[in-house]
Amino acid sequence: MNTLSTIDSDLFLFFNGLHVDWMDRLMVIITEMWAWMPVYLLLIYWTIKQYGKRSWLVFLAVCIVVLFSDQLSSHVCKPLVQRLRPCYNDDFTELIHLPNGLAGGKYGFVSSHAANTFSIATFLTAALKRYRPWAAIVLFLWALLSSYSRIYLGYHYPGDILCGAVLGALVGMVVWKAFQWTFQKRSLPLK
Repeated sequence: MNTLSTIDSDLFLFFNGLHVDWMDRLMVIITEMWAWMPVYLLLIYWTIKQYGKRSWLVFLAVCIVVLFSDQLSSHVCKPLVQRLRPCYNDDFTELIHLPNGLAGGKYGFVSSHAANTFSIATFLTAALKRYRPWAAIVLFLWALLSSYSRIYLGYHYPGDILCGAVLGALVGMVVWKAFQWTFQKRSLPLK
């Protein structure tokens, strides 16, 4: 376990150390959810185009996905594990770059940003793949960039991101399977 922690710390210091002034400003923007509004609008458009009047069911499922991934990451994993974020780790005080200051919460395992973005990406990839198979590229690029920004800003270790992504992907897939089952049980076409 100590070796994994050392590898995680070393990877964090490497990725966090890849900073330049213009990227500092960019990563501060990328980590904000509002910055992705064009992507959200595109996803809403694609969903409405594919599901028509039943789009509200997809949007409801996305809300459920975010609710589950956020609650599990923030209210189960973080309090249970209580792993300090790198920006609160005294061992890193002089070593890390914090272009946006300290993170809000003290604990970082697992990353809620990663859990939420990967849960949405997983669910919507499954929901949109029939007519928009390349949507996965947009969705997972968004999730990866958003998650990487958290390492760059000093808020998460790579392990926090990786485990958050796995948690989110699992939540997204479980909700997708429940969504499919609900449609099949009621004999409703997905379009």
